[in-house]
Amino acid sequence: MKSMYKHIFEPLTIRRMTMKNRIMMTPMGTNYGEQSGEMSFLHINYYEQRARGGTGLIMVENANVDYPLGSNGTTQLRIDHDNYLPRLFKLTETVHKHGACIGIQINHAGASAQSARTQMQPVSASDIPSKAGGEIPRPLEKEEILQIVKKYGQAAKRAQAAGFDTVEIHAGHSYLISQFLSPLTNHRTDEFGGSAENRARFARMVLEEVRAQVGPHFPIFVRISADEFLEGGNTLEDTLDYLQYFQEEADVIDVSAGLNSSIQYQIDANYLPDGWRSYMAKAVKERYGKPCVTTGNIRNPQVAEDILAKGDADIIGMGRGLIADPDWVNKVEFGDVCDIRKCISCNIGCAGNRIGINRPIRCTVNPAVLHGEVYKKQRVSKPCNVVVIGGGTAGLEAACTAAEVGCTTFLIEKKPYLGGLAAEISKIPDKKRLADFPNYLIHRAHKLKNLFVFTQTEATTEFIKNLKPNILVNATGSLPLLPPIAGLHDTLGKPGSHVYSIFDMIQHVDQYPEDMTGKKVCVIGGGAVGLDVVEFFAPRGAEVSIVEMLPAIGNGIDPISKVGTFALMDKYHVRQMPNTALKEVRDDSFLVETPEGKETLNFDYGFVCLGMKANTPVLAELQNAFGDEIEVINIGDSVRARRIIEGTDEGRNILNTLEKHGYL
Repeated sequence: MKSMYKHIFEPLTIRRMTMKNRIMMTPMGTNYGEQSGEMSFLHINYYEQRARGGTGLIMVENANVDYPLGSNGTTQLRIDHDNYLPRLFKLTETVHKHGACIGIQINHAGASAQSARTQMQPVSASDIPSKAGGEIPRPLEKEEILQIVKKYGQAAKRAQAAGFDTVEIHAGHSYLISQFLSPLTNHRTDEFGGSAENRARFARMVLEEVRAQVGPHFPIFVRISADEFLEGGNTLEDTLDYLQYFQEEADVIDVSAGLNSSIQYQIDANYLPDGWRSYMAKAVKERYGKPCVTTGNIRNPQVAEDILAKGDADIIGMGRGLIADPDWVNKVEFGDVCDIRKCISCNIGCAGNRIGINRPIRCTVNPAVLHGEVYKKQRVSKPCNVVVIGGGTAGLEAACTAAEVGCTTFLIEKKPYLGGLAAEISKIPDKKRLADFPNYLIHRAHKLKNLFVFTQTEATTEFIKNLKPNILVNATGSLPLLPPIAGLHDTLGKPGSHVYSIFDMIQHVDQYPEDMTGKKVCVIGGGAVGLDVVEFFAPRGAEVSIVEMLPAIGNGIDPISKVGTFALMDKYHVRQMPNTALKEVRDDSFLVETPEGKETLNFDYGFVCLGMKANTPVLAELQNAFGDEIEVINIGDSVRARRIIEGTDEGRNILNTLEKHGYL
């Protein structure tokens, strides 16, 4: 495989650091740190997994140079004091054992800090919040700016002492340096504001101070938001202009994008294609002739190879892709790319956990972010037959895991194909990346000689008894929730009616015209499924309304999807109707009750997307037939309708059941 991707595996030397390949793990917050700001052993396990997996350069998540004023997050790493060096050295020593280079990103959060956590008013270039509704910061005095510059240099010197091969200065993503660079947040009239040169002065001083502290042989990366994707913010052309003022001391430019208010371009939304940002890195490289990092949903090794081969960038940055599969590089070099567990860019376990609800990161497709695939070293100690009913993602994960530790495993699926709801939803054009997970699971299942798959098969008691199960797993998924609302059951999907479910839309997804100007689309249900319908029809020019009984639309979706979805609804003037209940369904209209009273919503296409409910057609029968003799486990959406991440975790938890019954 290495010969197919020769540019990925070409070494790269930057000053005195040589990367063995062109894959860099980009810095991403984890919430794995200690409360003190010290690196934890969870961190070390996490980064070691990615180093062992073949990554050329690991850039550790942002570390605070100025505590508490510059804090980002509740368990952010600190590098503002020598106390933190011993554990950081343990990290670099561990990573180096696997032949990887390692750097650390140094940062000051500025207005992105939160006073509830720091007990201090945030600071910034000006008194402009870093996002809509954010806290109002106070502008930094010149003397404070000079002190912070010194702290960046001291932090870089500590990184060097701790054994890091390089350091990255974060000058993007709505953190302090970015707040000086962006005209949206810098309204100063002194030497740090106004012109591009003045707005870039702080960045130039930081890079010069870092170079003075680390000397001439230590590589310096700088990360920028090359396009802020906000009206009045820096465009790519603006960035190419201001870079002239501080790029001289930078050895590598890490070309990212987006700010807090355009976070869907910073932490890429799932509909953005592999490598979509590479044109920005190409522009920076052509202007300044320096090595550049490009990022942006890069999951496909051929896309990475093509970017490098064309010279658009010199380093491929992968973040969430390496959370999903720490062995991405090794699989590309030595294995089968079909074995890669590709990130689906759902942003639920990573950004959703950390940014949304302050949890440590997890992953929808990888239920063992910290520990990897060590479970495969376990083997069953006696024969065990596992029968799994339902071939969706939860059932596939349970079946594969059981087979991988030596169980004779049978997977029964009523439909002629595997993949469940994820495979169905992935037929929506903007959700096609979702198909990567069921496809990976199906490929994984087909490789296991002790896993026997029965499709188009009813899970009858008689059939299952012939398989002599020791453990039964029910993973029969979910069905659309259809409450007893007047007219709903009489109209949904019926001839002459224009009322449909999400599955009706998916079935005809290729038949809707690209231009639907003048057509009215009304969606009942403001959750993830209803928003999928909105995102499909609104860009086609339809007049779209969305109705939600709760006070907020998008309740429970991850923060990145939420920002992107609401930006789309604003752009296409989608009528949003929270606090509104569906009262009656007619062939071409919905009767709803708003806070102001009842209203009739006429439509050409009406969609009822009120969520999903557990589907357990055989569970009670299985419990009656087998429950006295063997354990019957219910997992995934057949417990209650939830997200893929819960089903994946529960599928992997088959290991706990095997251990409990003495099979491992």
